Amino acid sequence: MERIAITGVGVVSPCGMKKETFWANLKRGDSFVDEIKRFDASLYPSRIAGQVHELDHYTHLPARLIKKIDLFSHMALVASEQALKDSGIDLKNVDKNRAGVFMGNAIGGWLFAETELRDMYIEGREGVSPYMASAWFPAAPQGQVTIYYGFKGYSKTVVADKASSALALWYGAKIVAQDKNDFVLAGGMEAPITPYALLSANTCGNLSQNNLNYKKAYCPYDLYRDGFVLGEGSGIVVLEKESKARNRNAKVYGFIKGVGFSSDGYHYSRYSPDTDSLEGAISDCLKDSGWGKNEIDYICLDAEATIMGDYLETKALKNVFGNEIKNISLSAPKSAYGNLLGAQTALDLIATIFSLKTGTVLPTINHQMDDPYCDLDYTFNKPIQREIKKALIIARGRGGINVVLAVEK
Repeated sequence: MERIAITGVGVVSPCGMKKETFWANLKRGDSFVDEIKRFDASLYPSRIAGQVHELDHYTHLPARLIKKIDLFSHMALVASEQALKDSGIDLKNVDKNRAGVFMGNAIGGWLFAETELRDMYIEGREGVSPYMASAWFPAAPQGQVTIYYGFKGYSKTVVADKASSALALWYGAKIVAQDKNDFVLAGGMEAPITPYALLSANTCGNLSQNNLNYKKAYCPYDLYRDGFVLGEGSGIVVLEKESKARNRNAKVYGFIKGVGFSSDGYHYSRYSPDTDSLEGAISDCLKDSGWGKNEIDYICLDAEATIMGDYLETKALKNVFGNEIKNISLSAPKSAYGNLLGAQTALDLIATIFSLKTGTVLPTINHQMDDPYCDLDYTFNKPIQREIKKALIIARGRGGINVVLAVEK
């Protein structure tokens, strides 16, 4: 099968509103987690997050459209515009019947929904915006992007918790490989920093409550970790066949080579203590890519930063790779800005392709104390240089959804 090329990148994140800033800040190893101050979060167990503060300064959208959509659609449209411009695709000379949009998110657009539900209870039905019905649901960003650009090709929205954008990226790559679309926009978006969405996320019990030391709160694989930090943002890439990218002399960041996925079949919110399912997803990804265990240079980790989540991920990697794991660099760049839930793998992919391009392993920041049960080399606190040709990205969702993507230089 022909390789699927990544030819455009768009980023809206707590640590950068475009690809250059995003990458530079990740290399610095600083934390971009802050206290939540856009509403009163004082009574929440976890009241810290990676937040996007300057979206309005980077938007290209008219104010009239912004009023009709939720924040997660706004971020997706900004990231999509960046990705298309970066790809160099001339939209005036493409068949828009063969252009698609594949998006993933976990919770939908709750800022718009909460506001309108509040107005309904205060003012009655007359107080509710007519755009409520089209603004909050998970497929709204995909719909808004297709409408804005007039794309009419096969498209899809995926809702699979923290594995949402991982599956969206793979579905997009698969549709291009099957020649159903000439190119696709693929990735994810998430805007969970709202009163109700934050409350829901807190009930899962996996968020860090280290509110007083929030810059150090997201510390995966550290002995004193207490959960991940929530984040918001969007990552979008342009995918097309390698031959088409070469024919138009497009720059190619890297290639999506293969995938492996599985379900634990164990519990609706917890991972199985048996790692067979995650190991199967990793092994299937290697098989799908045609790669040997000794060919992997780097793995971008799921890094839930919970006692069981990190331990089980470490155990699965040891079981799959054996002694070869000592030769593979591991890290979790998301520790710098938070976990974007359904959008996270899209940001992980963008960070990984820049790692491939520059030979840089980004750090897992905030590490202070070793955990004897998480005893691999997670590239703590400082980046390192090494040649990276082949990489894996691990995504796990609640209920035991496991997705592993293979990315090639």
